[in-house]
Parts: sequence; structure tokens; C-alpha cells
Amino acid sequence: MTDPIRDFIEREGFLVLDGGLATELEALGCDLDDPLWSARALIEAPEAIRTAHRRFLEAGADCIATATYQATFEGFASRGLDAAATTRLLRDSVDLAISARADFLGGSVAPDPDDLPPAGQPPASRPPPLVAASIGPYGAYLADGSEYTGDYGLSAAELYDFHAPRWEVLAETEADVLACETTPSVEETRAYCRLAAVSHRPTWISFQCRDGARLADGAPFETAVALCEAEPHVVAIGVNCVDPRLVAPLIHAARRATGKPILVYPNSGEEWDAEAKRWTGPATPLDWARSAAEWRREGADGVGGCCRVGPAEIAAIRADAVR
Repeated sequence: MTDPIRDFIEREGFLVLDGGLATELEALGCDLDDPLWSARALIEAPEAIRTAHRRFLEAGADCIATATYQATFEGFASRGLDAAATTRLLRDSVDLAISARADFLGGSVAPDPDDLPPAGQPPASRPPPLVAASIGPYGAYLADGSEYTGDYGLSAAELYDFHAPRWEVLAETEADVLACETTPSVEETRAYCRLAAVSHRPTWISFQCRDGARLADGAPFETAVALCEAEPHVVAIGVNCVDPRLVAPLIHAARRATGKPILVYPNSGEEWDAEAKRWTGPATPLDWARSAAEWRREGADGVGGCCRVGPAEIAAIRADAVR
């Protein structure tokens, strides 16, 4: 098995992740007030997905995640799509990211609004960006905010069965790595580790945490990290969609349990109101370049953003990375 994450970090020293795909799709005019969330755009606005990917690449991202976080066979079935149609959409999501990368490397320019950094060209020495096939937790399919609690009462075996059909499709694509995101529980971690082992595909698992030491469901963060450390096909461990103030203690906790690369991509610090279906409260005041530098010193190997984080913030992280 090749390890694209470690290979990239060993060559470049650091990995810049992208930001919130759904956030950028909304900025492009997509209506994501829907149980499918960003996956709705796979049906209605695939070109917007390609444009969003390009904007993150032009901002300096070394890795872009596909629009499959909330894309499931069950979710698309509720829209009348059969298994064959869902399979095509999952494959299309990876093709859109690969196409955006090819356009970026070829030098064509995507639409660039005035409030974003100017479109950039990849330096000749910079390796091609990676494409990560995003896999959201069971709670993302429920679309009730339970990815922030892990409170859905399923065993690892049941979660394995839920995730397996989508995983099998994405594992057969040309994505460089599978990215399990916003993982809230140890049981879901067990399911992902088993799927990674069965598919023999490089995988990262990124966690949703309630504080600097516990997963969203209250289990010790280090317990889940230790499971990832023991599975060779899990090539990196991360935290995502957490308040930026939790990132440093979570890096320390992860490093106690693993020697694998650590990826961090927090949200803006706002909180998701599952009933109102919107982000509430103030964002955490943050200088993204300075914070990225701090998180690197603390032991992070890759930094990006999640919900409410756009290309401008990724450009700031890139600026720190090339200093």
C-alpha cells in the first residue's frame, strides 16, 4: 500500500488541507438546506463543486475533499435514486475533484470573485494536490446533528454494514485517500478501521470532540487514536469541525497515542443548531496564519478548515506554510 499522506509530508514538510466545501458551495449560490447537504449539489450543481474545488486549490490547498460527506445509498434512495444512480454520483464526485485538479495543474483559471485571493499557479516544484474521498459518519446521514454527539446507539458491526456500500464504491475510484470525517465515537472508529483493513486503501480518520480529551460521545480521544495507530491502513489521524481553541490540546492527546501524521481542520468556532439548521454564536477570533504556525509547533502535520472556513483562510495557512 502506498501512503500518499506521509509521502507528501516527507517531501514538502507540511500538508495544507482545504476548507468547508459546503460553505463555499453556499457562497456560490447553492441551496444546501436539505438532508443531503453538500451532496445535493452532486445532483443539481456539479459545476459548482468543481469551481469550489478550484478556489481551494488556487488558495493553496494541497488536498481537496470530495462532495460525498453526506452522500449515501440510503440518502439518495429517499430522492428516488437507485443503487446504480447512486454509484454513478459517488464516482462522479471523485471525477469532479480530479478534473478540478487537472485544470489547476494545467493553468486554466476558475471564476474568482473580488473578495478572494487572486488565482494562483502551482509552483513547478510543488507535487500534485491530493484528492480525498470524504466519508461522513452515520449521524451525517441522519441529518439531525448527531455527528456532534455520536448518540445513535449502533454497534461497530451495524456501522460497518451501513458504511460498506459507499466505501466499496469510493475505494475503487482514483481518489488518493479515503477521509473519514467528524467521527464521534469509538464504535464508528472500529468500523472504519475494519473497512480500511478489508479494502487495503490508505485512509485517514478525523474526529469530532467535545473537549480537549474526549470524543463527542464522551469516550477518551486517546482510545480511538490507539485503534487507528494499530491499523496499518489508517495512515493519518485528525480532528475536524471542532472549535479552534480545542486544537492544541487535541494535538497533544493524539501525539501521546500515535506516531502517524496528525491533521487538524477546525471550524470557525460557531455552533451548529440542529433544530434551526444553522450556525449560531460568534466565531472564535483567529489569525489563521498565526494559528497554523502554532499548531505546527504543537505537532500538526497538516492544517486546513472545516465549516465556515473559506479560501481566504486557506490562503493564510498556505502563506504560513511557505515562510
